[in-house]
Amino acid sequence: MRRRHLLLQIGALSWSLPLLARPDDPSLVAVRVWPAQAYTRVTLESDKALQARHFVTAEAPERLVVDIEGLDLSPRLKELVAKTLPDDPNIAGVRIGQYQPRVVRIVFDLKRSIAPQVFTLKPVAAYQHRLVLDLYPKASRDDDPLLALIEEREREANAPASAASAPAPASAATAPATAPKPAPPPLAAGKLERLIVVALDPGHGGEDPGAIGPSGLREKDVVLAVARALRERLEQEPRLRVLMTRDGDYFVPLHERVRKARRVGAALFVSIHADAFLRPQARGASVFALSDGAATSAAARWMAQRENAADAVGGLNTVAVKDSTVLRTLLDMSTTAQIKDSLKLGSDVLGQLGKIGRLHKPRVEQAGFAVLKAPDVPSILVETAFISNPEEEQKLRDPAYQRQLVDAIARGLLRYLGRRPALRRERSST
Repeated sequence: MRRRHLLLQIGALSWSLPLLARPDDPSLVAVRVWPAQAYTRVTLESDKALQARHFVTAEAPERLVVDIEGLDLSPRLKELVAKTLPDDPNIAGVRIGQYQPRVVRIVFDLKRSIAPQVFTLKPVAAYQHRLVLDLYPKASRDDDPLLALIEEREREANAPASAASAPAPASAATAPATAPKPAPPPLAAGKLERLIVVALDPGHGGEDPGAIGPSGLREKDVVLAVARALRERLEQEPRLRVLMTRDGDYFVPLHERVRKARRVGAALFVSIHADAFLRPQARGASVFALSDGAATSAAARWMAQRENAADAVGGLNTVAVKDSTVLRTLLDMSTTAQIKDSLKLGSDVLGQLGKIGRLHKPRVEQAGFAVLKAPDVPSILVETAFISNPEEEQKLRDPAYQRQLVDAIARGLLRYLGRRPALRRERSST
């Protein structure tokens, strides 16, 4: 009996004590968790590539089990338990143990059924090797704002003409928290006879912080705040609805941002960013449209290259992109008409931005931004200011200046919409 008791004690200790590490074993650098309704991402960053196997248990409640080779139960790994928060919509809890010699097992207790994606990323930018666990909830109509917007468009299209021209009431989820402001003159009553969807695209997110200012302000945070306030402002217009490509701190691939806008037949696509440059003296707001050839300046070309690298930094699962040929074709379908409309839209927004602050360039610039390549949606990228400039970083941090930005962008968008009745045409979803 004493021998059996000792064996049980040893077995219990094997779940809490690390084995002696080998010189070639990977070491964890960081553990990060990005919870969101769209999906929860867990990232294990290490100095060497990690190898992992995973499965989802069949019995209820479901659990995601991940076995990682060559890791020990270090304090860094155990941080994963503390970083999993109670309000995570997908993960109820985490347990970690030494499953076998040289194999660590992580068990995620789940709040709902998921379709996990587990993949590795090579070192890029400031990151070393990453093992990524993306916990996507299985399809749920109740949790899909994109689907809700598509269904609203379908109801609009099928409604009688008299009903279509009546203002649609704002839902409880989208009703503004503040008293409505008077509509700017370009959007007089009756100008928009049908539902118009504007896609707002806060740049970066999750693993990709975007540019970081001298005092630590992150681009992904400030542009999300601006986009949320802009959504609230635009949805005070009775015929406007807003799609956010992301409404939290999580990564969205560039092609997915475009796809979301096209699925709801968006009339406009506005990607919101905060500029950065090698020299802190650079300053001023900018607006970019797509170029069908060379960029209009070396700076515009450099900016497009930096923004197009967001997929690599944010962590694109290339295996999950089922058909890369179709993806490349979609992002190369831009048309001359789309670019022409985008330049007009950009000019309206740039003119309003010039009324509240300095412009970096007096005209809309053009370059090959991947996120602007929806072939049938006028699309612009707004660089609100240079976050790398200490003075402009402080302005971007200021809620009062953020409100000025929101009002300026809204005036530009509404001015463009008021002059473009053709934007209410129906587009086929993708």
